[in-house]
Amino acid sequence: MVGKLLLFTSLTLTLFAGNAYERECVACHQKLPMSLQRMFMNYLLVYSGETNTKVALKYYMRHPRKDTSVMSDLFLKNFAVKKPMTISDKVLDEAIDIYWEKYKVIGKLR
Repeated sequence: MVGKLLLFTSLTLTLFAGNAYERECVACHQKLPMSLQRMFMNYLLVYSGETNTKVALKYYMRHPRKDTSVMSDLFLKNFAVKKPMTISDKVLDEAIDIYWEKYKVIGKLR
């Protein structure tokens, strides 16, 4: 009974925690001095298009290494390379799609 109650509670909390981007990205990145928007711009400068940027983000989230990071050496020295994400591919893809839509520049310039 207790197990079922815990499962129900965790599922309920997950439903009300917002979208995949908010749950999996925003909470940790709020503690960093560089915004997610600035990190997005770094990825966009290096990888330029939507497909390349999304593939690079997904690869880095699964296999983070200093030599594949777009962050500066100083940033990595102060905050280290992140740990690999263990969320499902579906959730990771959803978070990356939301991240792209939130910060993309194409279609937002006037």
